[in-house]
Amino acid sequence: MTTGEIDPRYGDASATPPPWDAVERLLTEAQLYWIISVRADGRPHAVPLVGVWADGAFAFCTGAEEQKRRNLEVNPHVAVTTGSTGADGWDSGEDVVVEGMAQRVTDADALQALAAAWFAKYGEDWRYEVRGEEFVEVSHSGGGTEGGAWVYRVAPAKVLLFGGAHGQTRYRF
Repeated sequence: MTTGEIDPRYGDASATPPPWDAVERLLTEAQLYWIISVRADGRPHAVPLVGVWADGAFAFCTGAEEQKRRNLEVNPHVAVTTGSTGADGWDSGEDVVVEGMAQRVTDADALQALAAAWFAKYGEDWRYEVRGEEFVEVSHSGGGTEGGAWVYRVAPAKVLLFGGAHGQTRYRF
């Protein structure tokens, strides 16, 4: 069981940390995420992307020639963020940061399950088929990558949740 710890510097130490299943719900329901990776020369690289939270980890895909994929070859450590902060200001939603290492998924059954999860979440906008050790885009609302897409999984090492009465809550794995 993962339990959160409120940082009293950034929140109300007497508040109750949100249960982990509430954090997982935020990660599951998010439509858009941001991934931050590091280039070979140490510069950060941040891009929006779609993905799924499945089996306790974040999954995303990228074309073999994309910058984030090249970054992962040098340094697999990433941060994935999502949030629900609304137009009413910082206290109107909750933002989540997942820190971990991106590991490529190549198992056919795991890829098939993730392709099904993408379809269940995004429908025809992001439908994939599995070919070998990668996804092939069947439909995609924004165009697509040439060839296939490599799939990665980020199991959390640390998760930070911001917002609400708790302020900042940390979950370690």
